[in-house]
Amino acid sequence: MRLTVCEPTAMSEAEMMEPPKASGILESSCRAGDSPASLDDGIVDTANESSEEESTGEREEETGAHKEVTSTTKATEESAEPTSNTPTVSTQRPSSLSVPAAAEPGLWMSQNDAEVKLRMEDSGLAAEPPLTVNQMFTSAVERFGNCTALGWKEGEQQKTLNYREYYQACRTAAKSFLKLGLQRYHSVGILGFNSTEWFIADIGAILAGGFAVGIYTTNSPEACQYVAENCKANIIVVENHKQLQKILQVEDKLPHLRAIIQYKDALKEKRPNLYTWAEFMELGRDEPDAPLDAIIATQKPNQCCTLIYTSGTTGQPKGVMLSHDNLTWTALSISHHVHLTTGAESVVSYLPLSHIAAQMVDIWVTMRVGGATYFAQPDALKGSLVNTLIEVRPTAFMGVPRVWEKMQEKMKSAGAKSSTVRRKVACWAKDVGLQTNLTKMNQNGVCGRTPLSYRIAKKLVFTKVRKALGLDRCNKCYTGAAPITRDTLEFFLSLDIPLYELYGMSESSGPHTISRNDAFKLTSCGKELPGCKTKLHNPDNEGNGEICFWGRHVFMGYLNMPEKTEEAIDAEGWLHSGDLGKHDQNGLLYITGRIKELIITAGGENIPPVPIEDAVKEAVPLISNAMLIGDKRKFLSMLLTIKCQVNADSGDPEDELTPEAVEFCRKLGSNATRVSEITGGRDRAVHAAIQEGINRVNEKATSNAQRIQKWVVLQRDFSVSEGQLGPTMKLKRPVVLKMYKEQIDNFYKELVTPTTPDNPPPPK
Repeated sequence: MRLTVCEPTAMSEAEMMEPPKASGILESSCRAGDSPASLDDGIVDTANESSEEESTGEREEETGAHKEVTSTTKATEESAEPTSNTPTVSTQRPSSLSVPAAAEPGLWMSQNDAEVKLRMEDSGLAAEPPLTVNQMFTSAVERFGNCTALGWKEGEQQKTLNYREYYQACRTAAKSFLKLGLQRYHSVGILGFNSTEWFIADIGAILAGGFAVGIYTTNSPEACQYVAENCKANIIVVENHKQLQKILQVEDKLPHLRAIIQYKDALKEKRPNLYTWAEFMELGRDEPDAPLDAIIATQKPNQCCTLIYTSGTTGQPKGVMLSHDNLTWTALSISHHVHLTTGAESVVSYLPLSHIAAQMVDIWVTMRVGGATYFAQPDALKGSLVNTLIEVRPTAFMGVPRVWEKMQEKMKSAGAKSSTVRRKVACWAKDVGLQTNLTKMNQNGVCGRTPLSYRIAKKLVFTKVRKALGLDRCNKCYTGAAPITRDTLEFFLSLDIPLYELYGMSESSGPHTISRNDAFKLTSCGKELPGCKTKLHNPDNEGNGEICFWGRHVFMGYLNMPEKTEEAIDAEGWLHSGDLGKHDQNGLLYITGRIKELIITAGGENIPPVPIEDAVKEAVPLISNAMLIGDKRKFLSMLLTIKCQVNADSGDPEDELTPEAVEFCRKLGSNATRVSEITGGRDRAVHAAIQEGINRVNEKATSNAQRIQKWVVLQRDFSVSEGQLGPTMKLKRPVVLKMYKEQIDNFYKELVTPTTPDNPPPPK
């Protein structure tokens, strides 16, 4: 990821990590004409360092099942791995919060005012001094005070805040929160689309001694209530009237709530303790600095400052407690791993900030290197994102798989409408691009002699495509948060846009591994961040084991859930991901399945569903989502959905097919333009094409038990708005199983169904 530079000279890493001095905090070191400095200056590499690209990804979810801890003390005493000499933070704890002298912090806690033992090492990046959020921010102000920190559009006018203004705004917000009654270790909930106000509220809450808590904008009122009550939110910040109504519906069920702030649009009604953003900021404008400074002085790197709530795909959301050190150290490790240039990076913020991936990229990594974050419009995922990308021309870009898939679909649709000559040139160029990049990939990023054909293809096609997407300055494109298909990876690679995969969890503060050009293989998630370690628990004969994490990015624990925390972190302090993976001969990590998603058939066969689902989507490009069924069943079956248009306002799937789906049908000789014309076996050509694709997948099955025997096309695609998908487009399997129980039960009735060769579908 590349972010925006203005630094006079390269600082050594020790200088960069040194807590800022009390005087001169707001003096800028950004001067015109200064050249960019690389973060690699003065860095001590660790044994696990081996990549070159950027940013955060994640696989937030429930964590695995192998845990033996019986108490926090046991977790501390038995920590025999890399933590034997771990120093504790020496800052004096306030007397009002005194604890017995014998109560040494453990590696995990679940209380909101707890401290944990940092997983520091004797050397390398994991030995760097820990910082609080305030220390990292004031260091950024000292070095980049006059540089652009945040940018956004109001109408057609571009607005910006530099680092000095940004920090002062966060301090003002912190004083306003205190005046409204924010208590120590209580929370500020933030419910809205990405914006300057979102960032200021988040950091203001932390500076004031509270917890910043993002709430998904797609949450129902009841889901908002659960999060706000669980984190003891004193204040909730909402974007607009629509989000305000959710909170007002459950306001009487939130005993800790003291105020609500709306940061966009005029208030449609005046209520007690309801404020506009301007009114809110005015509250703290003239408040003295001393009370806030006193609170900041008591904050320690090993205390919680942010809660990330899991999306609840397999149960109630859990509050992932992240410490100051989790955020500040992980941002440092990422910036080293992907070789960010100090002061020269820019990103576009559009992914949900309630998700750690977006927070780590947009707020913390960018702050660490003095970069600029520009905000997309609220309708970014409905079509305006490309416009923002073209205007900003970011140096790094992070997209969940669905974002890349949408780009792929639109480019294919546009290509289908171009002239015959253009299509032939594009096809030739993509073939050249794919072969050249695959060769480079197999040589671990080492560039040999560039083929003439590649240089021509780049001039004729690749450069123009990047410019049309707003990615002409972007040499670090990332995908994470959910699995991506090989087809999409190869599509962008053929256009000379390698997508670097990220892997991690909310519980690992975002990324654990990141691909980069010298550690890049299709479908691999790359290598660990420097200072982090990976262990594969109970590997099988093929090397597949549960992926376990170690490092200063590992979370503190789940808020008020010690049992769940013990399930996630074992007696030695390793975080169990619940994901299955393996390493190749070069140490690259591959995700091969998920323990909680494993299908165990009635015959006892263990089957990871995701690879089979991905294979079906790749074999039949018409398919949008596929979900494998078969747990405790005699054979496998599958639910399928078709690519369709999405309502721009509600996000609901519609009946009309996407242009790509229509084109696919035309090639089959089908005139279908709607999902309803395909379901129920109505379109024989489409039905046959799906069956042929599934047959090809079945031919590659490692056993008969892994063959798909029956399938059905559902009348509606899965969506976030209807609950089958999480905010990052991750499949909520228990929800789908419940919603489509009747269709699933029909698969296993002792009857011949229309999807078997013995009983073909009726004619169209």
